[in-house]
Amino acid sequence: MPDPVEEPEPWYKGGLPFTCTRCGHCCTGAPGFVWVTDEEIEKIAAFRGEPTLEFELVYTRRVRRKVSLREKANNDCVFWDANRGCTVYPVRPAQCRTWPFWGSNVETPEAWQRTVNACPGSGQGELIPVEEILTRVRAIKM
Repeated sequence: MPDPVEEPEPWYKGGLPFTCTRCGHCCTGAPGFVWVTDEEIEKIAAFRGEPTLEFELVYTRRVRRKVSLREKANNDCVFWDANRGCTVYPVRPAQCRTWPFWGSNVETPEAWQRTVNACPGSGQGELIPVEEILTRVRAIKM
């Protein structure tokens, strides 16, 4: 049996610093999608004390064959509150929990620098080890 091909070490093998400042930059601004699974919908609905079906009708939308959280008229996430921040933070979707460690953001040092320039918590604070970064990158494809 041939040896499995080992992945090369990522450029960030020493880890990358990140601490969420809860600034909302990743929750507001340009339109986009926050993809959610059925399990995430159930967790957020339960956290909010709402029936799952009602939650789905009010807070989600179908896009092609996926489900995304709705946005406000100004394109902010429906759960972003300017005074309180993310109102579902403890049960936020995987897409939000894994930020900024998406493949597109850590692909190259230049991509990471663009992320650092856009996100106040990226490049600051706690050093996230490479193993955790890879776990987050693999959790969701962005």
